[in-house]
Amino acid sequence: VIMDEFHYYSDPERGVAWQAPLLTLAHSRFLLISATLGETRFFERELERITSNECVTVSSTERPVPLEFNYIEDSLTETLGKLQASNQFPVYIVHFTQRSASETAQSLLSVNVCSKEEKAAITKELEGVGFTSPFGKEIKKLIRSGIGLHHAGLLPKYRVLIEKLAQKGMLKVICGTDTLGVGVNVPIRTVLFTQLCKYSGTKTGILTARDFHQISGRAGRKGFDDEGYVIALAPEHVIENKRLEAKAAADPKKKKKFVKRKPPERGFVHWDEQTYARLQSAPAEPLSSSFKVSHGMLLNVLSREGDGCAAMRQLIRDCHNTEHSKKSLRKQSFQLFRALVDRSIIEIMPPDSPQKLRVNVELQDDFSLNQVLSLYCIDTLGLLDTTAPDYELKLLSLVESILENPDIILRKQLDKAKSDKFAAMKAAGIEYDERIEELDKVEYPKPESEFIYETFNRFAAEHPWVGAENIKPKSIAREMFERYSSFADYIKLYGLMRAEGLLLRHLTNVYRFLEQSIPPAFKTEPVNEAITYIENLLRITDSSLLDEWNTLKDPDYKPSFDEPAPVKAGPIDITRDREAFTRLVRNEVFRFLRMLANKEYSEINESYDLNKLYPDAKWKHTELGNAMDAYYETHDWIRLDPAARNVANTRIIESDDRLTWTIEQTLVDPEALNDFLVIFELSIPEARESSSIQITPTSIRPSIA
Repeated sequence: VIMDEFHYYSDPERGVAWQAPLLTLAHSRFLLISATLGETRFFERELERITSNECVTVSSTERPVPLEFNYIEDSLTETLGKLQASNQFPVYIVHFTQRSASETAQSLLSVNVCSKEEKAAITKELEGVGFTSPFGKEIKKLIRSGIGLHHAGLLPKYRVLIEKLAQKGMLKVICGTDTLGVGVNVPIRTVLFTQLCKYSGTKTGILTARDFHQISGRAGRKGFDDEGYVIALAPEHVIENKRLEAKAAADPKKKKKFVKRKPPERGFVHWDEQTYARLQSAPAEPLSSSFKVSHGMLLNVLSREGDGCAAMRQLIRDCHNTEHSKKSLRKQSFQLFRALVDRSIIEIMPPDSPQKLRVNVELQDDFSLNQVLSLYCIDTLGLLDTTAPDYELKLLSLVESILENPDIILRKQLDKAKSDKFAAMKAAGIEYDERIEELDKVEYPKPESEFIYETFNRFAAEHPWVGAENIKPKSIAREMFERYSSFADYIKLYGLMRAEGLLLRHLTNVYRFLEQSIPPAFKTEPVNEAITYIENLLRITDSSLLDEWNTLKDPDYKPSFDEPAPVKAGPIDITRDREAFTRLVRNEVFRFLRMLANKEYSEINESYDLNKLYPDAKWKHTELGNAMDAYYETHDWIRLDPAARNVANTRIIESDDRLTWTIEQTLVDPEALNDFLVIFELSIPEARESSSIQITPTSIRPSIA
């Protein structure tokens, strides 16, 4: 068992994945690897105890590529000029917020870091690469200038592209957070720290020795460089004061008026050259155990063949936590176990059965409870009326409430809510002071919050294991589904261009929970349509997270490396399951309607075959616009809310030979006239052969009474 990046053992969220193998694989040989292991005697003893084999630590501070460290009190632009002149590119400029990384990258567009020939080579390399999201144009502009941007707020496909181009040595400057280089051999000659302090989630402090060594160790990669360079810039106010002092020294009058710049009041801890020197020589901090028990772990261990309870007890007994912590883990595990049994998620088998416990056979094969508050969500679903017209929306609200808050998105929602409220109050003639007072009461959207808070408080009172966990009502996936937004529409609505990756991850988490953790009994047809909508949204935007998940579930899964198609491609007969196929068809119909409602006529012309709609027209998108002008003479807009997407507004007519579907979709309008139709044709053999939905619009006309 080879465990690279073993320092993640201490990670509060993921550390258990590095510890579990050490506790359970007694007959394996282990190789633990990290540049920052720190003190290793504890792990030597544990491995010898578990495997009964001698454990040897192989350590060295010698680097194949030596590093040169420098502390500089010049501006970033001046420093980059010197690095370029001394052939110390490519350089990785390290930031600790996504925003600062993006701002630096934008500011460097005026700096010429690449030759004309190098830019031409990059342009050639980008042929065929799609930059289809709203932030794609900015990424493309940066890359073509030889500048990379790399942080978790980007779509995965852009991060992978940056890594590939960096590996080929085509990017001269990369602005990023500490996400670059983890598990990727990127040839970086110089690492440049813009600061030596970092916000840890609770407070701002000087970098840990482990973080410093991990980041600086990316400079000077073997096989690419003979020497690497690590540079730390002084704090911005120190650099600015040095510049102002030099300027004032030449003019006595200015010297008298000179006022020193002060350091930031928040989010800053001072560092200097001594701090930098101390970090270079400091050993990595000791690794600490972060073992914890979750519903997901219990479900996996208890459903093993044999005695799952004994295996769980053994796991807690052997874990590396303190004895006091183990006592709490045993108590918590029993509470979690009782909750699983009470809800028939885990079934106790008869005494003569070789397996003492099993997961309820009525649940999906890949059923899981990977969110801490999964059980609350499932428990509360039973209180909802599955026949209610807004059932699927309430279910989405419940699911989103147990997921972590994507703070950037929620802040943008709040900003927009306040702006809209302020404008409405101003239009109503409300006094300024009263408007400001009312704005303090505005929140980001939290549908069903009263119901969620009430049911959660009751659930928490009955289940002590909930502890400090709290519920977080919000509406992101729900709001998108209610509006039937495209990914780009939603990004533009809230100005989330720099947080596209964050929105993608949130939607992926919602989709995974809907797929894996909602029992089949709660998956009504409207819920399945919501799942189909989110899945296709993810595939059209960036399928890499879904591909990664599917590969983990199915080793034979073959992801597509082309631009994602509207529906999953592959040799699958998608027409076999009529209900599921109908959902896919309706999803594609509403994708067309969303573009129609946004008046994206050129985009429709690019995405759909309009030859049957306008066979003789040269400019088909213009003809489509003219046809819709007739609609807008008597209607304000096209509704896409859940009521408008009711199945009653979609009529599917199957041909006698069952080879063609004609789909008549009513355009639902705010006036409730509902007197226009869009008619499509769909070839069933083509859908079966291509595993995709290719609807062809044939008519847009008033409906005939």
